[in-house]
Amino acid sequence: MTVPEHNPVVQQRRLRAELRKARDQAELTQAQVAEEMDWSVSKVIRIETGAVGLSITDLRALLQLYGVVDRAAVNELVEVGKASRKRAWWDSYRELVGDVVARFIGLESSASLVRQYDSGVLPGLLQTPGYARATLSPFNTDQEVIDKKVEFRGKRQEILKPHYRVKFHFVLEETVLRRVVGGPAVMKEQLEWLRELRRQPNISIKMIPFSVGVHVGVGLGSFVVLEFPGDEQDHIAAVEHSGVGVSLQDDPEQVSKYVEAFLQLEDLAGTPDELDSLIDTLIRELQ
Repeated sequence: MTVPEHNPVVQQRRLRAELRKARDQAELTQAQVAEEMDWSVSKVIRIETGAVGLSITDLRALLQLYGVVDRAAVNELVEVGKASRKRAWWDSYRELVGDVVARFIGLESSASLVRQYDSGVLPGLLQTPGYARATLSPFNTDQEVIDKKVEFRGKRQEILKPHYRVKFHFVLEETVLRRVVGGPAVMKEQLEWLRELRRQPNISIKMIPFSVGVHVGVGLGSFVVLEFPGDEQDHIAAVEHSGVGVSLQDDPEQVSKYVEAFLQLEDLAGTPDELDSLIDTLIRELQ
């Protein structure tokens, strides 16, 4: 079982790839398409980058312009278009978390490989409910909002299950594990959960010890790189900015820098046995 094919983001990315390929085969530029469709060039660009949706009427008109006339092919792409417009579970949380985070979760849910480096606290995908609540409380006074955000993180973690066949590579700073979040009981539960997750075949968790000193991650801060199945789908980087939030980057040159940085960070990280040893030590200290 892989990431569900009915996932609207999966279908949206598939549709974008097919439309770009059809435009290339028709030997049309984005400017020519805009002129023929009586659109702005920016609208064509936003459609091909997924920044805006595409109505079924516009989709049929585009396919006709591109010379896609085979009825079976047209019907298949129309069905893909319809599926790409359906609501997903994260849409009901959009007002709570914001458009950028909701879009990121949609992309994350359709990825085949997730690489994440974190230097502050544990990534949301690895947090227990108690730990998540403790990280949210300093920034929220409304208990209902905190409850909904904890619920949101819990639903997001479904993708960690091995049957989805998504691979996860996490690199954490030693300080992330040593920072006691939520008190000894919460942190003990979190460390035990982290140890369990590390044993899943689809999850790799590594730690950069204090002894490494200054390295490339210090200048970059926390980030995530999402890779998708298929050669025609570009990678996406999500970068955390202190006090600002998350920004998404899809420029291949910029994203490649984060991939290279992550591979360097993995090389600096200790062995799985060292991570287990530190977790055992920290749990004993908490007890």
